[in-house]
Amino acid sequence: MLEAIIFLIHGMQKFLVPICFVVAWGLMILVAWSLWSTARDSVATAKQMHQIPCPGCQFFTDDYRLKCTVHPSVANTEEAINCMDYQPKTNPYLY
Repeated sequence: MLEAIIFLIHGMQKFLVPICFVVAWGLMILVAWSLWSTARDSVATAKQMHQIPCPGCQFFTDDYRLKCTVHPSVANTEEAINCMDYQPKTNPYLY
């Protein structure tokens, strides 16, 4: 009985080694793909967030309780990218 199990294991080993090799490399490719897509999406999100003009606006208060005196609910969000009330700070020491 034990000899039959050992014979069966040695017979399966011919097929298991290539299958495990392919599965291991497939897993490595999936991990690399996942890391690449995460990095690509993070860069795209960062580019979009850097388009928000709020910190350079004269109405931006830099206070967590009231971020913007004109549009407090929109400040520092994606909706503020094309804000019609944006006024650049001319002299930051005046505000």
